[in-house]
Order: sequence, then C-alpha cells, then structure tokens
Amino acid sequence: MKRSETLTDFYKRHTDINTGIFIKEHGHFNAYTRAEYCNKPMPYNRRDFYKISLIIGTGNLYYADKEIKIDRNALLFSNPIIPYSWETISVKQEGYFCLFTEAFIDAHDRNGILRNSPLFKIGGSPVFFVTDEQVSFLANLFEKMLAEMKSEYIYKYDLLRNYVNLVIHEAMKMQPATSYFKHTNAPSRITSLFVELLERQFPIDSPEHVLKLKTANDFANSLSVHVNHLNRSVKEITGKTTTSHISDRIIKEAKALLLHTDWSVSEIAYSLGFEYPSYFNNFFRKQTNLSPGAFKS
Repeated sequence: MKRSETLTDFYKRHTDINTGIFIKEHGHFNAYTRAEYCNKPMPYNRRDFYKISLIIGTGNLYYADKEIKIDRNALLFSNPIIPYSWETISVKQEGYFCLFTEAFIDAHDRNGILRNSPLFKIGGSPVFFVTDEQVSFLANLFEKMLAEMKSEYIYKYDLLRNYVNLVIHEAMKMQPATSYFKHTNAPSRITSLFVELLERQFPIDSPEHVLKLKTANDFANSLSVHVNHLNRSVKEITGKTTTSHISDRIIKEAKALLLHTDWSVSEIAYSLGFEYPSYFNNFFRKQTNLSPGAFKS
C-alpha cells in the first residue's frame, strides 16, 4: 500500500475535472456527478480527505479487509483512516460525490457532527443502501452543492457545510439506536479509549511504519492505567481479553496487507512489530491455520 493519496494526487489522476477552490479559512470542498470519473481506475489506498458518494450503479467496494457488493443504490462514506477502492460492474454509473478536508468541517463543527458521527467511526459500516425516495432527497442536496459551487454567494461555504451535514444526518437516521451508545461508567470509557487507540495505529501504509503498541502493557501505559484495570474493563465490556482484541486487529491488518500489497512476508512481519518473520509466521498460523504465504496465494 502506498502513502495516502492527497487531494493533489486525486486531481492529477483526474485532469479533466475541476479542482474546486482551496481557501485556508474554509478548508477544501468539491462536488461532482459520478459519471464524470467513476470509470477510471481507483487504486486501493488511504486518502487524506473525506468523501461521501451517492452511488447509482453496481460494483464492488474493497474497504479495509472486506469486499462489499454494492448491488443497489447506496450512500458511501469514506475517511482518511480506512483504505478502499472501487470496481465497477454495471456500465451505468450515475450519482454524485463530494470530497472535503477535515478543516472544511472541523472549524465550524461545534457539535462534533463529523468527528463524532458513527458514519466515519472506525469499525462501522461505510455503506447505507437507500430507497428511491431517499435517493431523490439526497440527489437534490448534491444538485444544490453543484449549483452553489458556481455561485458568487459570499456565504457559500457555510451553505455547503449545511448541505453536507444534511446528508450526514439523513444517514444517521438510518443508524440503529445502538450506534449511539454512551459511556455510563469507567470501564466502558476505558474500553472505548483502548479501542480507539488500537484502531488509530492502522492501516499500516508503509513497510517502514512499525507498530508501536503491541501488548496490553503498552496500551495501559499509554492510557495511564494499571494493566490489570485495563484488562478487567475490556473483559467486562466486550467479553474478550485485551490481548485477544490486539491479536484480532493485527491479524485483520496482516490479511489486508497480504491481499492488497506487494510487500514480502518479511516486510509485513516487521511493520506489524514482529522482530523475526518466523515469529509472525507462527502467530499467523496459530490464528488462521494457514501460513502467510498460503493465505497470500
């Protein structure tokens, strides 16, 4: 996996579409119809920007280590943390997408809509299948974005933020109530912090990147809690041990790197914090009953 794709990289890949406007105090925002670019290859990679797509057409989404079949109209949310790529199936590819930087939303996001939205949370589902009625409503919002991009209205960026927030809220209404879990006690809070800290280490986007936190002790030290307290809290809230969570996440990343990069097994082993490839081979085999080489092939 290469380094994260920047907005500059994105526009270099798509020289036939406009690049919007970069304004320091507003961040960056742009919107398009998908027919403008959806048939061009999209490499499996992280991006350094957020993107919301209304997909009218079918295809395969490769997201983290999952393959998600998009076989009907869908709303897709992607963020700078999770790598993904898109493979078209149907000839007809319509809809819209907008992309924006965190600065576009963050400075004006007093309620934390973007930061706290389950739509951009690690570990959640990025895809929401939508009805014809929802497509009509969402398409109207994207059309308003496209029109506003061309306007001279002095507060156009505030209006564009509102349209983005309306799209986010429309999808949040589709979320089950359990998605809005609140931390009511210390164990749940500590567990949430542990999971966030674990996920923030991924994805690994360079063989030179080495995993820093690999054991329960590492995480306990980073969270300034005793390791026994961390272990009890995580076990109480999730039913799984801290070590099990760490192992599961490392295996998930290992599978993604084996499938989606041309790195050697040794490079993957070192990037995941294993001192010797043989240690990684034994760990992987124990977790999956396969060697890394067998899984990759």
